[in-house]
Amino acid sequence: MNLTAIKAIYVFEMTRFFRTLLQSFISPVLSTSLYFVVFGTAIGSRIETIEGVSYGAFIVPGLIMLSVMTQSTANASFGIYFPKFIGTIYELLSAPVSYVEILIGYVGAAATKALLVGLIILATAFAFVDLNIAHPLAMVAFLVMTCFSFSLLGFIIGIWAKNFEQLQLIPLLVITPLVFLGGSFYSISMLPPAWQTITMFNPVVYLISGFRWAFFGTAEVSIGLSLFAIAIFTAVCVAVIGWIFKSGYRLKS
Repeated sequence: MNLTAIKAIYVFEMTRFFRTLLQSFISPVLSTSLYFVVFGTAIGSRIETIEGVSYGAFIVPGLIMLSVMTQSTANASFGIYFPKFIGTIYELLSAPVSYVEILIGYVGAAATKALLVGLIILATAFAFVDLNIAHPLAMVAFLVMTCFSFSLLGFIIGIWAKNFEQLQLIPLLVITPLVFLGGSFYSISMLPPAWQTITMFNPVVYLISGFRWAFFGTAEVSIGLSLFAIAIFTAVCVAVIGWIFKSGYRLKS
């Protein structure tokens, strides 16, 4: 394992991240504050509690997941797409660096960025609501797993995309709607029975439910099923990336 190569890619990506502190840190704090003002105040005044949890606290896991999933995907996709765009990807592929080391460097950096954003949003949430995290270790574990799994997805998108429009296509038209429809800001039990059944086909439901369990000790889906869902998702992403590197899909042409 070429640790020097991994470190070089990782440090380069993290340096680029810290050069845009305003966009990287201030933007999530402002967005989270606006969500609490709009959802917590406007809707929270009408919905006092959900499953024994105040509405303001109930939406915290959903807010964190929304930001973490989008940030992981965006950071990883742009990280690998930009070398393709300017042509330096060929230098990287011809260097004595394995595909695994390239993947660890880019995905590790993207996951770290998303994790930092998630922790910032969590800290911001404490300024608005009272939070008692029931399972802090499980919360961190779910957060880390989500960061890495969606960074893998972003890596795939970055290789697949031919232009900047395609780079934003899946995050905007697929991931964000799935998060909003996955019980981020409401309980699935509040939906009519038919819509509850339809919602269970949304894979994001299992991630948010497991993450919410770590906060409040209650979940709409069993914790085992949530872990199984994220494991399957991660395995599929790894398999797709393995095929991409083996076949050279949109890397060598």
